[in-house]
Amino acid sequence: MSKVTVVGAGNVGATVANVLAHKDIVREVVLLDIRGNFAKGKALDSWQQAPIDSYSTRMIGTDDYKKTKDSDIVVITAGVPRRPGMSRDDLISTNAKIVSSVTKSIMKYSKSPIIIVVSNPLDVMTYAAHKVSKLPANQVFGMAGILDTARYRAFLATELKVSPKDISAILMGGHGDTMVPLPRYTTVAGIPVTEMITTKKLNAIVERTKKGGGELVKLMGTSAWYAPGAAAAQMVAAIVRDEDRIFPCCARLSGQYGLRNMFLGVPVKLGKGGIKEVLKLKLNKSEMKLLKNSADHVKDVMKTFNKMKVV
Repeated sequence: MSKVTVVGAGNVGATVANVLAHKDIVREVVLLDIRGNFAKGKALDSWQQAPIDSYSTRMIGTDDYKKTKDSDIVVITAGVPRRPGMSRDDLISTNAKIVSSVTKSIMKYSKSPIIIVVSNPLDVMTYAAHKVSKLPANQVFGMAGILDTARYRAFLATELKVSPKDISAILMGGHGDTMVPLPRYTTVAGIPVTEMITTKKLNAIVERTKKGGGELVKLMGTSAWYAPGAAAAQMVAAIVRDEDRIFPCCARLSGQYGLRNMFLGVPVKLGKGGIKEVLKLKLNKSEMKLLKNSADHVKDVMKTFNKMKVV
C-alpha cells in the first residue's frame, strides 16, 4: 500500500488526511506542518477516530521532512489562505516561496513522488512545484477543477431538486473568476442540463460557480476546506487504485488547445503514475475564446512569479 504525505495541517490539509484515512486505501499518511505539535495533535485525533469509523490507515504528525521519506504521493496545501478582499493573485508572493521551499524539502527524501498542489493561486503554484521538482509533467498537477465542478454540480442539484450524484459536468481554465464552466458538457442522468433549466438560471449558476470560493470567504472569513480536502483525497484515491478517472485537473499543456508551457485546468485521465492523458474536447468558438482569456490571465500571474525569481 502507498505512503502519502500531506504538507500543511490547517483546515484543508487536515481534511485531505482525514478523508484519505477514511478511504482506508493507503498504509500511512504523514501530516507535516511547521507547527509540529499541531500536526501531531491532528494526526492523533484522527487515529483515535479509527476504531469508531473502522479504518486502519496510520497517520503521523510531524515537522520533520525525514519522516516523508519514500512518499508515493505528496499533497501540498501549505500557504496563506485567502481572506476577505484578497484575490488569489494577491497570494502569489508569500505562497510561491512556501510552495518552492516545501517542494525542495520533499525532493530531498523522495526520489519520484507524484505531487498534487492545492495551494493558491493554484495554476501558478503548480507551475512552481513542477519547476522546482524537475519531475515529469504527468507527476505534478493541481487540484482545482474537481472542486469547481463540485460547486457547479451542487448549485445545479439545489436548483433542480435532484441528487448531485446524477449530475456530470466539466469545467476548464484557471482556478478563479476566469474559469470556464461548460453547460454543453453538463448532464443530469444523461439528460442535457439545458433541457431542464432556463438559460437565465443556468447562467446565474455559472456566475455563482466562478465566484464560489469568494462566496465562502465572505461567509467564513477564510477559504473553504471540506470540499477542497475531499477533492484532493479523491485524486489520491484515483491514483492509488489506478482507476483511470476522468477529472478536470490543473495540468501542463504542450500544445493542447493551442497552449503550451503553462498549467491550466483541463480534463485528464488520472491513474497509476499520475496523468495518463490530457483529453482534447471539441470546444466551439465561444468556449475556446473563454479558455484563451482564462489562459491569458494565468500567463499574467506566471509573469509576476517569474519576475520574483523564487526558483
